[in-house]
Amino acid sequence: MTRPSMSLSRRTFLKGAGAALALPWLEAMLPQRLAAASTNPHPIRLAALFMPNGVREDQWTPTGQGSKFELSPTLKPLEAFKNDILIPTNLWNKGSDYGDGHYVKTSGFLTCTTINKSLGYDLNSNGISMDQIAARSITQKTPLPSLELAIDPVTIGVDTNVGYTRVYGSHIAWNKPTRPLAREINPRLVFERLFRINNPISTNTISDSLLLDRVLADAKQLRRRVGTSDKARIDDYLESVRALERRIEQTSQSEDQPWSPRGKISPESKPEHRPDEHPERVRLMLDMIALAFQTDSTRVCTFMFGNAVSNTNFSFLEGVNGGHHSLSHHERKEENLKQYQRIGQWHIEQYAYLL
Repeated sequence: MTRPSMSLSRRTFLKGAGAALALPWLEAMLPQRLAAASTNPHPIRLAALFMPNGVREDQWTPTGQGSKFELSPTLKPLEAFKNDILIPTNLWNKGSDYGDGHYVKTSGFLTCTTINKSLGYDLNSNGISMDQIAARSITQKTPLPSLELAIDPVTIGVDTNVGYTRVYGSHIAWNKPTRPLAREINPRLVFERLFRINNPISTNTISDSLLLDRVLADAKQLRRRVGTSDKARIDDYLESVRALERRIEQTSQSEDQPWSPRGKISPESKPEHRPDEHPERVRLMLDMIALAFQTDSTRVCTFMFGNAVSNTNFSFLEGVNGGHHSLSHHERKEENLKQYQRIGQWHIEQYAYLL
């Protein structure tokens, strides 16, 4: 650790042209008397990730106990983190252990409560989700109490097959029993929210609208005032922010491009957006979580890979051709089971990416 040449508040921002860029942890943010003694400046964080449609059970549960467990095929992407993770088994979410296999489980994912069977007018989860309980305990410590992210838009109407409003399947975060929290599904809007962009610029040149171009002067001044280690941290951080924003721009520009599936897609599996964009959209959202934690913008986040009954087409995966929900009803057919397992493994690969 190099002794910082100045002291900074944890709430310091780089500012310019209607934007405020939060900073990652720097040595200069520690009081001088603690700078030399501190070895773990990072707070505890909570990220709850939800994937719909269940998993292939015989390929999910690890074998063995304690530190000698072996990861299952679906969990194999976590091998590099094996010594740092715990995988509980035989857990039972009793409150959601009834009713249909989707809406009850989704809305009760973090509340562990039994929801009202509702067509929408008396929506009630009968509990507050654990992420919001955590957020309330640290509400004064971060600019955002919590961050709710998702890929799919909220689904409305009633699933007449089971008699539940589809709204239940679109939410895992509840700050009141009757109030699910709105999720953000647009990476650009998440980015602007995290960095307090009050007047987003929309032009034909990417460089004109980049956040870093607006705060660059303030960043240069800050670099001159901090120690060597902090200079390197700032440089790495700013480069990651620039790369992330460029990826957001590229994803936005590709939305109007036509696409053709690599294989035949059944009508019920037709995706709402380009299937080859799905992996990038997911990773952009996971990068937002990492950035929010890195800058201490929030310490609590939820993310939904998809809504309940999501039939996102996974034809971008080799050997997979069809919708997620359709394949979850595999009828014990080996061809369907293999594709179903591969989709579950892909979700764990994204979790490993976040880690």
